[in-house]
Amino acid sequence: MDGHSRRDLFRVTAGAIASTPLATLRAAVADDPKFFTPDQYRLADELSEMIIPTDEHSPGARAAGVMVYIDRRLAEAFTDEPRKTWRDGLKMIDAYSSTVNGAPFLKSTPEQRVAILTDLLKNEFKPKTPEEIFMRHVKTETASVYYSSKIGIHQEIEYKGNVMLEEFVGYDAGLVTIKPV
Repeated sequence: MDGHSRRDLFRVTAGAIASTPLATLRAAVADDPKFFTPDQYRLADELSEMIIPTDEHSPGARAAGVMVYIDRRLAEAFTDEPRKTWRDGLKMIDAYSSTVNGAPFLKSTPEQRVAILTDLLKNEFKPKTPEEIFMRHVKTETASVYYSSKIGIHQEIEYKGNVMLEEFVGYDAGLVTIKPV
């Protein structure tokens, strides 16, 4: 290796990866996903970003790499069931959008997209249609992956790690009223 050690090679490679903007990495994944087709990836990524959007407090699902993770996990899944759930579900979302808006989801206006999501999540806790069941799945998966990511843990919920507290900063459970479901 012309006088270079493996350690030098790792250092250069790590530096190149670290200096690559996160947005560039996300764009590369969208064009070459491991499980989804590029169109499926863009649709799934848009759904996750709409569920947890970037705001003034923290970056959203896209910046946290939610669909990058889900895509990789589905590519390595041992069974076909999760893959089928996602592929069939994304087809349903596009079909539903085409019926309601006259266009697939990503070709709909932002307002139409919000209306579709709002409609499909209106029965979130008791979904009735296959589309509602799938959107609940997408929301659950998005939240699970997001709040397991560095962005979700450290920027969104501001977890500081295992640190010694000088005093308890919780709340008085005696003041909480629990309503039966």
